[in-house]
Amino acid sequence: MSQQSAAPKPSLQGVRIRARKGAVKAHAKHEPTVFRDQLYKHIETVPKDDFDGFANKLVQAGSTLEFLKYADVLFEILLAGGILQPGGNYVEDGAPQSPFSIVSAKEPVEVADIKRYIEYLQKPLEETSLPTLLQYINRWPDAQREKLAVAIALLMSQGLAGAGCLQSLTKDHLAKNDVSINIVTVIFRTYLTEQSMDHLAGSLKRGGIKDLLLFFPANKRNDKAVEEHFRKAGIPQVAEWWTKRQYASLKDGIIRTLQEQLEQDVPHAEIVAAIKAKQEEQPLPETELVSCIWQGLISSIEWSARQDQNEALALREIGGFADIIEPFCNGAKTEVALINTVQVYCYEDTRIIKAFSQVLKVLYNKDCISDQAIIYWHQKGAKPQGKQHFLQAAQPLVKFLQEQESDDEDE
Repeated sequence: MSQQSAAPKPSLQGVRIRARKGAVKAHAKHEPTVFRDQLYKHIETVPKDDFDGFANKLVQAGSTLEFLKYADVLFEILLAGGILQPGGNYVEDGAPQSPFSIVSAKEPVEVADIKRYIEYLQKPLEETSLPTLLQYINRWPDAQREKLAVAIALLMSQGLAGAGCLQSLTKDHLAKNDVSINIVTVIFRTYLTEQSMDHLAGSLKRGGIKDLLLFFPANKRNDKAVEEHFRKAGIPQVAEWWTKRQYASLKDGIIRTLQEQLEQDVPHAEIVAAIKAKQEEQPLPETELVSCIWQGLISSIEWSARQDQNEALALREIGGFADIIEPFCNGAKTEVALINTVQVYCYEDTRIIKAFSQVLKVLYNKDCISDQAIIYWHQKGAKPQGKQHFLQAAQPLVKFLQEQESDDEDE
């Protein structure tokens, strides 16, 4: 009897552990539904179309609910309207559909309506989270900054975040020590491994990022510094895009000024002086300059309603303002650029397409273009727009100029 009492009693420890594991497993199955029900409590009082209301409630819910742990469940609720079980059916536990989800959008389906939901889902990321992170980026180690910059570039290139978040980097305390421009450079370089420069330019435009100078320290805010920086950083396409964009802006300014001065009957000598002063301040390449002077001058013509009068009108007006173009026609390259500008203009505005060769003759007589420039343009310098038509139209003039040249040589 004493030996029996000394024997150890059977242990139920293993059974208890198994039972506890089973209970945990059973309970875990219901956790997503508990998460869902708690989420619904936050958002069920928000009116259907109050997107800002949903955003605020979700931000509040994020402080108490485990969004990261239940990320899949959260996205199922926001996209599909409820929790799905294996096989794709909704979990049938009597719960209603989510007050906010893609599937609760209007019917019949409207792209504009769905777009509101998508934009709403992106909004907190690009308008709150990313701008907040970026404004403290100077406190992060270099490696962490680079990781965040690469991540932002990928989000932007895939359309998951807008470029508007980069506005945070224009703050002076971030720009002054090259922090901003270094981050932006990593973002642009990464973006361009995924998408084209046109794609990036479109993204910047939509995000309201108009001036790259604001990412540079105050002492480097000039076009040359921008161009040199991006070439050195190995992304010359950004430098070229910026330069073209600046040229376009300068050209618009010159065209506008020309139009205003011509309207006010400002003497031509003063107009020439004003253009030269602008060139000294912010120079445009001469080929670009002569092209935009032509555009400004030609756009000031008040065309006749009668087509048969427009050719004579054009020749008279062009002859009248040639003295504004002539001082800027310095060398064959600029002169060929002017001929091409006239060619493309006549191609796009057919009112004076038939007067093309006469326009060249007027510009030649007024010393805006030389015989060599016309002959070179005819042989190999013409633009593709309507090329055969314009070469044919100019043939008699070219022949006349070539004969004159050979006569001069004979003499």
